[in-house]
Amino acid sequence: MHVKQTAAIKSICIIRLSALGDVTHMLPIIHSLHKFRPDIKITWIIGKKEYQLVGDLARVEFIQFDKRAGIKAYIKLMQALKNRCFDVLLACQVSLRANLLSAIIKAPRKVGYDAARCKDLHSLCINERISAANGHVLDGFFQFIEHLGIAHKSLDWHLPIPAQAQDFAAHMMPADAPVLAISPCSSHRWRNWHAQGYAEVANYAYEKYHMRTVLLGGSSRLEAQYAGQICQRLKHQAINLTGKDTLKKLLAILKRCSVLISPDSGPAHIATCANTPVIALHAASNSRRSGPYLSQVWCVDKYPQAALQYLNTPVEQLKWGTRIEKPGVMNLIEAKDVIIKLDQIMQTLI
Repeated sequence: MHVKQTAAIKSICIIRLSALGDVTHMLPIIHSLHKFRPDIKITWIIGKKEYQLVGDLARVEFIQFDKRAGIKAYIKLMQALKNRCFDVLLACQVSLRANLLSAIIKAPRKVGYDAARCKDLHSLCINERISAANGHVLDGFFQFIEHLGIAHKSLDWHLPIPAQAQDFAAHMMPADAPVLAISPCSSHRWRNWHAQGYAEVANYAYEKYHMRTVLLGGSSRLEAQYAGQICQRLKHQAINLTGKDTLKKLLAILKRCSVLISPDSGPAHIATCANTPVIALHAASNSRRSGPYLSQVWCVDKYPQAALQYLNTPVEQLKWGTRIEKPGVMNLIEAKDVIIKLDQIMQTLI
């Protein structure tokens, strides 16, 4: 791309509707644009739930898309953007819903994924492609602005934390002890580790490091059951905040924690925004692709073993991004694997 073309870009529309983890991966992209091209106006089409986490980000115009509204959501978006045309559209999601939005939004340049990462008619909704590559989801997002000639990267996940959320965290969290946070559930059931494993690690952390345990999670029945099962196995009283926080409160809580243990889930990536180290538990998914970006060294990664055991295929021969969401796959992770990572992290904090 010629410098003249790059300099001519004054407005960018980004489509990244979901999920929470991927939305946090967009933050370094936004901050990089702000730092190295502050003249560009950014519009972000985003899901309604995800907006609750990042919607107060400065210098970004957000347009919420409520997928539950069905066809009405598309009509509303078309009306909101009726007389607008962006210089560039960055189609950073390949779902059918996102691809339909890419087709609706007006821009002479529509940048999307390479052929290997395309699905659901994505190729029909774009006219430029980023380069083919296998890597972390965030590295893939950086490819979009690199395609525009912006080579600099700012690994900045800053998000505002409202005073109300900070007050909630200050009231709920202990100030006199290190805190081990556990967010035990993912939205994908076969990514979830067992309650006994979480309890074993929490009991070890309490006995060796005098760490208090805080349990985090949403309001679903499954998450409440998980929290209850973990609490029954603990040798100390946990702070159970399951179903009691909002996304901003979660961010404020994680900022006060020493370590988070979580499967491949949104909270594992929100913790990166709080600069909190994460022990991410991976067997169903590849940590090199979707692990918390700044905590990949702390990941417990049994994905290669899962590839052999469940797919009878070496991990090197799997298509990049293959998920191994099979019953029992997370049982490849043992409590001792997590404890080793916890000890390593605590040595850096003591």
